[in-house]
Amino acid sequence: MRFLHTADWHIGKKLQGYDLLKEQQYALAEILTIAKKENVDAIVIAGDLYDRSVPAVEAIKLYNDLMIEWNLKEKFPIFAISGNHDSSIRLSAGSDWFSHTNYFLQTRFEDAFEPIEFKETQFFLLPYFEPISARLYFEDDGIRTVQQAMERVISKMQEAFDPEKKQVLISHFFVAGSTKSDSETKIEVGGLDAVPGELLAPFDYVALGHLHHQGALRQENARYSGSPIKFSLSEINQKKGVWIVDLAEGLSLDFQEITPLYDIEEVTASFKELLDPEFYQAIHTENYLQIYLKDRAIIPNMMNQLRKIYPRILGIERVNGRNETKIKRKKIEMKDPKKLAENFFTEMVEEQLTDRQEQWLEETLQELIETE
Repeated sequence: MRFLHTADWHIGKKLQGYDLLKEQQYALAEILTIAKKENVDAIVIAGDLYDRSVPAVEAIKLYNDLMIEWNLKEKFPIFAISGNHDSSIRLSAGSDWFSHTNYFLQTRFEDAFEPIEFKETQFFLLPYFEPISARLYFEDDGIRTVQQAMERVISKMQEAFDPEKKQVLISHFFVAGSTKSDSETKIEVGGLDAVPGELLAPFDYVALGHLHHQGALRQENARYSGSPIKFSLSEINQKKGVWIVDLAEGLSLDFQEITPLYDIEEVTASFKELLDPEFYQAIHTENYLQIYLKDRAIIPNMMNQLRKIYPRILGIERVNGRNETKIKRKKIEMKDPKKLAENFFTEMVEEQLTDRQEQWLEETLQELIETE
């Protein structure tokens, strides 16, 4: 059995306000190219197909078009689950008849214990779930964490193991010891969702979704595929792609990298350099850029001038520490609202409030207090 493992597509997600549908369409087309080149028997998608529980029409169309091409035209069997960003109810629409074309889309916790047998492999499709789903299913009020739930889940799955076949678990959760990126939504409280890696030992392979870095976990029989494109500046140095999993003889893993349509880059330069054709012709101006500006002086209409050359600016920060587009994240000491407003004004325009502006501020704050 040889299959492709991908996850965390987040179709419809934006990067600091920029629409990523074009980049997502490009990356997903690359995944199909890899699947055909590697001659895989199936494609596994481990959750977070969409970025929102109610995705935009354009996002739904992109996903539907993909499944028509991948499953109906190219005849690839699909094994997919819902993630924490997906609506399990909405996503399940049509799943009962999808299976007739070997498109298996599982969104219900209770369906995870009946394996889908394909060739010499049993696939267990376990969608993202909250502990309450396991508590109700097992009728056990003692189940309070995902770890406690997974102990029961895996034990029950093992009852269906066929010793003559390989077993693959497809799921969407956080394995203890994994590392996260800024773009993942926090789904745990106090670390209660962390599942010990040793619980996954009964499976020949565990195809995971939720973390966006393919190197977040290096367990012998388990991997995150990571997202197919970068979703935050924290992922700037991450390689994006998919795993090719071969279970023919033991377990063989091969990561196939995807080159992004538009990458994320950091650029340090003066404003004059940024406007110099000799400078910007040497870099990829279409990429998403985090710019670190050497200048100290205030530059009028700076962003509008730069966007004519660099259409995908993520942010601009002064090298000397002043941030042109946002206040740097820092610990702010407790102050009264008036003082905070005065400090904000001073930091943004490098001037003190005039007497008239102070009067306006005091009147506005008083109105807010009276409204409350």
